[in-house]
Amino acid sequence: MAKKLTIEDLKPKKETEEEQLEDLYDLVIPPGTPSYIIYDIVEEFELEPVERKISVNIIECDQRDLLALRGKLEVVQAAEKVLYDELNAWVNSKE
Repeated sequence: MAKKLTIEDLKPKKETEEEQLEDLYDLVIPPGTPSYIIYDIVEEFELEPVERKISVNIIECDQRDLLALRGKLEVVQAAEKVLYDELNAWVNSKE
């Protein structure tokens, strides 16, 4: 039986120690991404949701907490393609 995701599964975890991050990569989720896309990617690729502080330069440089999905390089690259395709389909459905 497939594991059902709960809201607790998507709550970002605090960043872990540097030695545990070796060979892991982050896919930063753009703000405003529909939650069903994030759920699907986490479930399909078994990525770990984490919180990242990232500088955002809009009017002035600002630190923001963004959601990122962490995993091995090949898995993150595959998830990135799915994220791009899903966001593209979502935007085009709004026209």
